[in-house]
Amino acid sequence: MTENSPTVEIVIVGGGNMGAALLGGLLESGRYEPSAIAVAEVVADRRGVLADRFPAVHVVGEIPPCDAAVIAVKPADVEAAVATAVQAGARRILSIAAGVRLDTLERAAEGGGQPVALFRAMPNTPALVGKGASAVASGDRTDEADLDWAIDVLSAVGTVDQLGEDALDAFTGVAGSGPAYLFLVAEAMIDAAVGEGLSRAVAERAVAQLFVGSAALLERDRDPARLRAMVTSPGGTTAAGVRMLEEHALRAAFADAVRAATVRSRELG
Repeated sequence: MTENSPTVEIVIVGGGNMGAALLGGLLESGRYEPSAIAVAEVVADRRGVLADRFPAVHVVGEIPPCDAAVIAVKPADVEAAVATAVQAGARRILSIAAGVRLDTLERAAEGGGQPVALFRAMPNTPALVGKGASAVASGDRTDEADLDWAIDVLSAVGTVDQLGEDALDAFTGVAGSGPAYLFLVAEAMIDAAVGEGLSRAVAERAVAQLFVGSAALLERDRDPARLRAMVTSPGGTTAAGVRMLEEHALRAAFADAVRAATVRSRELG
């Protein structure tokens, strides 16, 4: 695209994993026509990958004229990306960069000559498969239509909760970091199953399906305590295993993990 290029409705700034996930979700959802979207990626090789994957989308090296922008770059590059997007015409900006606060976005957006609706969001990695959990916080210069826009973008890859910015740290501690906790549990269960005599291939397959099936039940019922009780017959095998987990303070370990991640999120912000 050149300076004389037509204005796109939305540009995704940064074509890494999360930027590409959002792009794919927006296309699949039909929220935007492919010709109305651009993705700006500075790495030439990555632009080639994106162009092959999304042939109908504008894949460019610089931010083009745009109505809105999603900032999906590294935290250190956010301020420059926001300032450039504003100069390119963006009047709505949604940042998904970890730890970059709204006041930082506001400083970067100054000088554009017009008010800009700013949002800070935290999506998690299951967004890569359209099953993400995101939270979004609004800046001061936003209205209901702006918020609807931000939620609409994020909902292309999963669920969205609107939170105050202070609550984003706790959301990061549980939902943002949470996939790693679950993957660690999966690793431990696979290793334990191998230790009890299962082949690793069988253990990996069984644990993966265990997570998929259990997640489906939890999505349906939204009541983990009831589901746990349903599986746990008095005096049975599950009761023996759950008792051992409780004796090893599993709940306290998860509480400590979420607290540590929340604190670290505050420090980064």
